Amino acid sequence: MAKLGQTPVPRLSLVESTIETIRSLIDQRVWKVGECIPKEAELAEQFAVGRNTVREAIRVLSHSGMLEVRQGDGTYVRRELDPAQTVSKLNRSGLRDHIELQCLLESEAARFAARRRTPEDIARLKAALDVRGEYTTESILDEFLDQDRDFHVAIATASHNDALQALYAYFNASIHSHTKSIFSDADLPEPSLADHHAILDAIVAGDEEAAASAARNMLTPLIEKLDELLGTRPGNAKWINRIGATFWK
Repeated sequence: MAKLGQTPVPRLSLVESTIETIRSLIDQRVWKVGECIPKEAELAEQFAVGRNTVREAIRVLSHSGMLEVRQGDGTYVRRELDPAQTVSKLNRSGLRDHIELQCLLESEAARFAARRRTPEDIARLKAALDVRGEYTTESILDEFLDQDRDFHVAIATASHNDALQALYAYFNASIHSHTKSIFSDADLPEPSLADHHAILDAIVAGDEEAAASAARNMLTPLIEKLDELLGTRPGNAKWINRIGATFWK
């Protein structure tokens, strides 16, 4: 049985194993960007797999943009980073890893929001937090999580940083599912309404450090509890506080 926050990783198929091998060779720069990789038959012999397996692996990596197949010429390395691999790793990450990343996103979104918020942003934040309220035993969890999400999206919007907003929007579905895990687990501390008001008050006051700190403080107890339950990576929550306070200076 997998431990809390961990997901069992199934054995790789031959195609998946070949994909990982090709990625590894590109990551190690055995094959550099712009270079033509060996022919299909050579790869099949080198990897001890069938040509159909190699062909399918190349098709997948070409679709993701890591490789480029030039008809009559060969297959070339297009870029080192495979977006599909990044998405796959994110999907396999455990609850603790997601909350840690969420902590960094939330703190920097709050910092930028405190610096750049407009009167319209403040009004939107206050309205969203009023609707969110406090979670109780009578709350409908999915509705509450939607309301909680609206408040945090409003913070990202108030940051007026398009890249951060795009990243937050992409990560939002994962945040939603993992937040649901938190509220469904009696052993995990829930971010309170008071925690959220502390973030809002700091943003309204234009206090960047207080806003970032309040966002970190909202999730730090949860990370520390997960460390305790998992028995791994002690002290990382304190590391988040340090890096969050210094990274953007």
